[in-house]
Formats: sequence, structure tokens, C-alpha cells
Amino acid sequence: MSKRVIGAGLLGAMVLMAWTIVVDGLLGFHSSIAMKRLGGEQQVYEVLKQYVVDPGRYSVNPPLTSDQRFPEGEPVFSVLYGGSGHEAAGRSMLIGLAVFLVTPVIAAWMLSQMSGRVLSSYARKVAFFVGIGLLFALFSDVADMGIGGYPAGDTLKLAFRHVADWTLLGLVIAWRLGRQRTDSATPLVA
Repeated sequence: MSKRVIGAGLLGAMVLMAWTIVVDGLLGFHSSIAMKRLGGEQQVYEVLKQYVVDPGRYSVNPPLTSDQRFPEGEPVFSVLYGGSGHEAAGRSMLIGLAVFLVTPVIAAWMLSQMSGRVLSSYARKVAFFVGIGLLFALFSDVADMGIGGYPAGDTLKLAFRHVADWTLLGLVIAWRLGRQRTDSATPLVA
């Protein structure tokens, strides 16, 4: 992998971090979806602490009807417990930082392996990243909608955010890698 590709990926990572600080840190996008507060949080916490002892994702269903079916129109809740408390926040942040740095570098390398036709066009290079964003949005956000997942409105916001993140990465990395001649089918890196 060339220094040019690694540099483009790291520049994309830095821009993505700045974008995330603004959107999540200053505007509160992520917390408005994934960290909503409950009324009676302490009572719910004590019940969950008592019954949810092993890490995992749990479904909390309404009682079955007399004919052993779930009742129509009754809510289903999902409980997610990762197995740790706030003491793990630092470790989680380090893992997140590593993902923030490595993912754009891998994506820049993948782009560098594309044909000369793709590499010769800024728009096609950006479209490559938009495609990655759409795949993540479909397979991670839209697929997790519904029972035990996010409601439709939040799902669409998260999906749009993933596409926006990858589009921004594409704009930066495609710009940094520059143009490749159209007569060359040679990728940026051998």
C-alpha cells in the first residue's frame, strides 16, 4: 500500500472525526437516537440489574393471549447489555478511534485497486464511497429496523448519516488521490 493511499485514508479519517465531533458532539445527533432517557429510569435500572445478568440482547414481550399468541398492538421492548459499565468507556473509545483510522485507509486502498476508468473520474471515485455508505445503511441500519431495533424514523436518520459519512470520505479521499489517466488500467497501487 503506497504512502499516497495511506495518506488519503488518514486525511479522510481526520475529516470524518471533525465531522463526527460537530454532528454528534455539538449537535447531539447520536445521543438523540441511541441515548434517550426513560421516565423512572432508576426503577427500570434496578429491575434490569436484577434480571439481566449475562451480556446479550433481550426481547421483552407482552404476555401471551389465551390462544398462545402475542397480542396485537402491544409493545415489544429490546434490552441490550454489553457486559460492562462506564469503566469500559476509555477502552471503547480507543477501539472506536482505531476503527476511525483503519476503515478509511482500507477503503482508500480498495478504491486504489479499481480500474483506470473509475480512477480517472472524481465523480466515479466519490460514487464508490457512496456505494459503500449505501451498503452499510442497508445492511446495518435498515436491516435493524422494527421489533427489537430502531423505529422507522430513527432508522432513516441513521441510514442517511452513514451515507453522508461515506460521501464525505469519498469527497476527501478522491480529491487527495487525484486523477488517474483514462488510458491506464493500472491501479494506483500494485
